[in-house]
Amino acid sequence: MENEKQNLPDLNLNQESPEEQARIDALVAHNPAEDVINLGNVDDLEKIPDVPVPPAAADNDTVVLAKSKALLIKKIAQNLRDSAAQLAELMTVVADEAVNLKTVQAVKAQPAATEDGANIIEGLFDGEKMIGPDGKVYDVPVNYASKSRLVEGDSLKLIITASGTFIFKQIKPVDRRRLAGVLEEGDNGEYYVMADDRRWRVLNASVTYYKGEPGDEVVIVVPREGLAKWAAVENIIKR
Repeated sequence: MENEKQNLPDLNLNQESPEEQARIDALVAHNPAEDVINLGNVDDLEKIPDVPVPPAAADNDTVVLAKSKALLIKKIAQNLRDSAAQLAELMTVVADEAVNLKTVQAVKAQPAATEDGANIIEGLFDGEKMIGPDGKVYDVPVNYASKSRLVEGDSLKLIITASGTFIFKQIKPVDRRRLAGVLEEGDNGEYYVMADDRRWRVLNASVTYYKGEPGDEVVIVVPREGLAKWAAVENIIKR
């Protein structure tokens, strides 16, 4: 500790070094010893002419300061204001990132619950599979998705029993709307429905269940809002 104290610079608050005085003199470009001003006029320093103010002009309630010192104080104050603004902006960014991080952690912290020895996982149906809160993908039986007319965005609950059985349940359906379109078959054997000037992907199991064929009229169910790619088949009218 003694060695550290010896290495510290000797700060003299009452007397400036010749180098510091020269820097101040260059800053204001005049002889500071001949010019004094009221400290309350710091905002208008650059407008004050270099006219000496007699010491007798100051009364007991007036504080006087060399113009060079006042300019230096003003410059330091401006730097402090700029630094404070930058710090406030940085703190805002940090706070936003902290909120986002807490949100992500909260979602990841509860991907599953336990109930009577079974694990329960909630997720969203993407039109074909369920996406868990941790990003993991779970296959949804196509027969269940077809018969339940699951729509992209529906909230699902997956119950994994102690024996390893997967049981899916729809817990919160999204708002829906119905459209009528024409069934098409792609080159890869997948089925689509042209409706509302868009091409919607539908589960092959749904088309098979209704014995649909290309050209048939299809009534589909889609989310009321959002840009979904998948639709649920509600019925097929044979051509």
